[in-house]
Amino acid sequence: MNVIETIYKRRSIRNYLDKQVEKDMIITLLKAATAAPTAANCQPWEFIVIDKAEKLSELKDKLIFARYNAPVAIVVCGNMKLSFKGPNQEMWVQDCSAAIENILIAATSIGLGSIWIGIYPLESNIRALKKILNMPEYVTPLGIVYVGYSAEEKEARTRFNDKRVYWQEYEPNRKHKTKDKPVIGHY
Repeated sequence: MNVIETIYKRRSIRNYLDKQVEKDMIITLLKAATAAPTAANCQPWEFIVIDKAEKLSELKDKLIFARYNAPVAIVVCGNMKLSFKGPNQEMWVQDCSAAIENILIAATSIGLGSIWIGIYPLESNIRALKKILNMPEYVTPLGIVYVGYSAEEKEARTRFNDKRVYWQEYEPNRKHKTKDKPVIGHY
């Protein structure tokens, strides 16, 4: 499978087989994460890998939108001591988002399913996760990526919509169909 096919095949998987993910596969995902671009090479990311049933249950208990049966959770965090200082500090969000996307694509490429659960900027979710994982104040969880062997098959796709593509400049009078979106914490 080439890179473009892998990107199209990547889908949010919400149902997993009761099968552990091998440690070397998890390391592969973490290596892919750290191959992501990062502003000024700050590399503000840190990762908490959870593969123990008790800790996964605690996550599911405290985060109602994160109740999937995946055997592994990778919490992607930004360490503010490693990020830009001052007005550029929020660049950590982009750096860690790129790391998450690399995990998702890498998981698909090695035959695993995954889903991104958004944590930041929802303060109640940040607090809950920091408490569960004993995180210091200067580390902020951006999201959780659940990973495992998929128990469901989804078709490859793209959501390309030429009405959302502009050439040379934005056209503010262009009409779009809009839908009200529910407030949820995953992508």
